[in-house]
Amino acid sequence: MEQATDFATLMPERDGEGYLVDPADWNEDVARALARDENIELNDDHWDVLHFMRDFYEENQVAADARFVIKHLAERMGREAQKKLFVLFPYGYVKQACKIAGMRRPRAWSTG
Repeated sequence: MEQATDFATLMPERDGEGYLVDPADWNEDVARALARDENIELNDDHWDVLHFMRDFYEENQVAADARFVIKHLAERMGREAQKKLFVLFPYGYVKQACKIAGMRRPRAWSTG
């Protein structure tokens, strides 16, 4: 318990909705803490999505739209990719995947 409390004090700055203010502050420990806040236990499929999103961000300096993540998942899972994304992040791509991947909240997108 004490370690979780210590980590909470090291958590990077977040906005009022819990998204990182600076995506450069993200690392896997931050992702684990953000996932805990969302009641998500990260598995290999979550990490695949999160790393894809981080790579996309590094390359393009913008959060990946859900359609790019679904296309990425489809390479491994076929037509079940869209369904899988919403199984992994049941409260929505923006609400959970973007937050856990350390993105700023995409303002033009819905929260779904």
